[in-house]
Amino acid sequence: MAYKYFPHTPDDIQLMLERCGMTRLDELYSDIPANLQLKRDYKLPEQMSDPELEEKFNDLACEIDTGDNLLGAGYYEHYTPAAIKALTSRSEFLTSYTPYQAEISQGTLQYIFEYQSMMAELTGMEVSNASMYDCATATAEAMLMAVAAGKKRKRVLVSETLSPQVTGVVLTYARFHGIDVDFIYMNDGVTDLNHMRDVLAEGDVAAVILASPNYYGIVEDYTGVADMVHEAKALLIMNCNASTLGVLKSPGEWGADIACGEAQSLGIPLSFGGPGLGFLCTSKKLIRKMPGRIVGATTDADGKRAFVLTLQAREQHIRREKATSNICSNQSLMALHATIYLALMGAKGLREVNELSFSAAHYLAKRLVETGLFRLEYPNRPFVNEFLLRYIGEEEIGVSLEKIVTYLAKTDAYNLGVIIDTDLLLVYTPETISKEDIDLLMNTLITDVRFELFNDDEDADDYDNEFDDYADEDSFFDDNDDDNQKGINLFGEFLKKGGKR
Repeated sequence: MAYKYFPHTPDDIQLMLERCGMTRLDELYSDIPANLQLKRDYKLPEQMSDPELEEKFNDLACEIDTGDNLLGAGYYEHYTPAAIKALTSRSEFLTSYTPYQAEISQGTLQYIFEYQSMMAELTGMEVSNASMYDCATATAEAMLMAVAAGKKRKRVLVSETLSPQVTGVVLTYARFHGIDVDFIYMNDGVTDLNHMRDVLAEGDVAAVILASPNYYGIVEDYTGVADMVHEAKALLIMNCNASTLGVLKSPGEWGADIACGEAQSLGIPLSFGGPGLGFLCTSKKLIRKMPGRIVGATTDADGKRAFVLTLQAREQHIRREKATSNICSNQSLMALHATIYLALMGAKGLREVNELSFSAAHYLAKRLVETGLFRLEYPNRPFVNEFLLRYIGEEEIGVSLEKIVTYLAKTDAYNLGVIIDTDLLLVYTPETISKEDIDLLMNTLITDVRFELFNDDEDADDYDNEFDDYADEDSFFDDNDDDNQKGINLFGEFLKKGGKR
């Protein structure tokens, strides 16, 4: 056998070819144009033993500089306590299936029940389901819930401050369910409540979808909004970041009927794009319109507390035309992850996480603005740990925002933020980033900008000489905070003068 992982012998292969009326394996690809066929061997390394392979990957890992990750826009880096991986990787959790047989699934049912209890408390709602895929599908399912409860109303209003990725999924769901989606205008970074009032007055609205914080990181004031929505006989859906609910008013406190959003921020690693964890909570009066599954507490034949699946309204359990949703079971392992995180952190810990992020975000925003390269797009709006910057440096120094962000990522492993438009940068700060980290980032940013301003060495040298005359480099990169701040201010002044004295 040529390759130990290939089960077929040459005789096996020849027999299969004969059945196909062929003599060579190459004939299987005869319909593919010759210019698209690979005529050489794959560029794969030689096989290695287990110790050699382990050493190889360790060497590769040492070459990776992770830097600071300031990417947000819906998915956020947070510290994950070591206990979570130790518990979630246990086989009884890692390999468990949907707990239909309650008598052998009490452990799984219990942690789902605990998850539901914690999410209900966090959102200020009465009930929670056993989790969803992610924020986008949770929001879309919330819309379907509202329409199902809306007595033939098929119109939904969505704020323009909602994440465009979430909005895209909502529009797709709406299209195939015959739902009309209209948008509430944005005004200075927040939902235009006057426009919302006007659109609600037109009637036939089943639900209004708002965000807190919104896509730009802004914490909107929704005082009186629930009354406005309910007067129009509509339901209020609030899309939230689960972690920030540790410090912000909950959807229940705002008077929302349905709370949904992303719970990946509850310590779930980014893992290069997933999995995430959608949550969906509501009031008791809407519980029978809720998709997915719900775990309830009861007593067994001996009077002991027990847990069971209840109110299963998915199409695989009841007649399809009566089902509230066709959404399938999600990976409840992520619900366990969030449950352990919340149990470890508690209310005090969750508040501290957001306080640390808040402090870092406002400090970083201040430092970036002081460079003269950026300004806050909405300077009068409150934010927790994410903010929107407008890049104003290209006209001054001739370097695009994309070039700066790309160079920082490739050269120094700093992910400065998400570019959401040509000159708009959305920046997030995790609780793990320190003041010292931010100071180092600022020095790195300014150094890179200085050396990347011009395409040839002669221009770069001229620029350096001009800046050296303008500011004292020795103090600029000193460890002293006052000197660092002085350097930042000088650099900002220098850029405003077009790089000339």
